Amino acid sequence: MSRPTAISFAEIKAPQRGTLVILAEEGGKIGAAAKALDKKAGGIITRAMKVSQFKGKKGNVLDLLVPQGTTLARLLVVGAGALKDYSEIDWLNLGGVMRSKLTGREGTEAQVIVEGASARPAIGANDVANLALGAWLRGYTFDKYKTSGNNDDNGSKALKKLVIQCKGAGAARTAFKRAKAIGDGVDLARDLVNEPANVLGPVEFAKRLKLLSKIGVKVEVLGPKALADQGMGALLSVGLGSRKPSQLVVMQWRGAGAKSRAKPVAIVGKGVCFDTGGISIKPSAGMGDMKGDMAGAACVAGLMQALATRKAKINAVGIVGLVENMPDGNATRPGDVVTAMSGKTIEVLNTDAEGRMVLADALWYAQKRFKPQAMVNLATLTGAVIVALGKEYAGLFSNNDELSQRLTKAGEVTGEKLWRLPLGPKYDKLIESKVADIQNIGGRMGGSITAAQFLQRFVNKDVAWAHLDIAGTAMDAPKTDTNQSWGSGFGVRLLDRLIADNYEG
Repeated sequence: MSRPTAISFAEIKAPQRGTLVILAEEGGKIGAAAKALDKKAGGIITRAMKVSQFKGKKGNVLDLLVPQGTTLARLLVVGAGALKDYSEIDWLNLGGVMRSKLTGREGTEAQVIVEGASARPAIGANDVANLALGAWLRGYTFDKYKTSGNNDDNGSKALKKLVIQCKGAGAARTAFKRAKAIGDGVDLARDLVNEPANVLGPVEFAKRLKLLSKIGVKVEVLGPKALADQGMGALLSVGLGSRKPSQLVVMQWRGAGAKSRAKPVAIVGKGVCFDTGGISIKPSAGMGDMKGDMAGAACVAGLMQALATRKAKINAVGIVGLVENMPDGNATRPGDVVTAMSGKTIEVLNTDAEGRMVLADALWYAQKRFKPQAMVNLATLTGAVIVALGKEYAGLFSNNDELSQRLTKAGEVTGEKLWRLPLGPKYDKLIESKVADIQNIGGRMGGSITAAQFLQRFVNKDVAWAHLDIAGTAMDAPKTDTNQSWGSGFGVRLLDRLIADNYEG
């Protein structure tokens, strides 16, 4: 995969060559440095804006190649709209739009001048850092398996360096250090989701997570014997048809201090490295996308890396159940009954409803061992949530209003949006089994809800818990200003913000 272009910061000083990007606010207003350049070049910028009727509308771009009166190879005027109304997401998207136009063909380095058209509102260090993060995220590509002779150059490799000029460059550099830790976590999650399943099976995934120990994360890997000793019959049942052994990986970050007695926040992820559906096999069309059925686990990995890299003052536990769901003579059959770690028996009516089986044991293990103050799980769990919400929102289910509100707010701030859907005892009746304590499907109606109801059966009532169904947002999601990747890395920024705003000391 290609790593995003290196980003650095400097005080404002208009460059003499290469590519320069300036901002224009609504009405085509430009800042002092841009005005000085325009004056020196005989009014080339203002004339070009007038001729093209460029008004600085947010997202619009005016592209001047070899602008007369300058020694620049290229000048980009990026419409910013009204900077005074900007949110964090606006700065991220502006950075993404800007980065999308930088091909690198005019040179390996580009310069961006970040300034407003007036003294107010002042552009702060965090604003500049968010713009830089947007550019960083947009620069990601996954081309690991492209050979040199067949690697279509989209510019992400050609542009080696992006210099962001602003007032207070030192403060912006410091702010971006934290932002980049989160961006790197997003990119780790993207890498994992984008990997093909023949490269990234449960064992290989666990090995990659072991690398987090280099940055201070304590990593434990439980193999099939240890899982059996723990009584995780639900998780193990999913991988019985695969030659690749199932794993449970436990990642601990003790940022609150080794002596801290603070209960951790637990984040649990579904990691089905490939899902054929098992005996209840899926149609062949689109089955290749099921390499991404581990996006919940990928998010947990990216989050744990981000927390450790930025030295978050929090005790956090990340737990992922890693399996492969394949049809085989040893595979679980529809109608089989298995026993979960909690002691509950489950009638498996559909082996393609496997993610909830993995999470049932992972959730129980998390709360039994770590007694978390809050627990959130992520999973590409149901197609039903895409039917309900499309691909703009992830589904949110929770037994705790405060946790739900915190997650919703974090989603609004980061742009990783959530929509709360109901839980209730009447839905519970749809998953009652005639031969076991519970069955793993509830029929056609309310499929994402009955899946959440199933998970809730494995959560103690005194644990604040939320389930995020990210089937529509974590893989093959709509392209955005900051993401053009098939694997989006959804959830890393969301959960980092949840922790930073509500649980970090």
